[in-house]
Amino acid sequence: MTVLSDVKVGRKAIVVRLNGEGALRRRIMDMGITKGTEITVRKVAPLGDPIELTVRGYELTIRKSEAQNIEVE
Repeated sequence: MTVLSDVKVGRKAIVVRLNGEGALRRRIMDMGITKGTEITVRKVAPLGDPIELTVRGYELTIRKSEAQNIEVE
């Protein structure tokens, strides 16, 4: 399974599963990233961290370590 941190800039992905536990998982869900959500990768910083996304019509920036907990197809 592919994780969000592996998706190339300009590509879209659908969330399949959220890994992680407790506060991390809740934080990701509070940002609007839930199963079935379409995410577009807009930009990646030169050193790979952070990653800018479009989720549910708004821009969101997350850390690469957080993106590795989001499985997509």
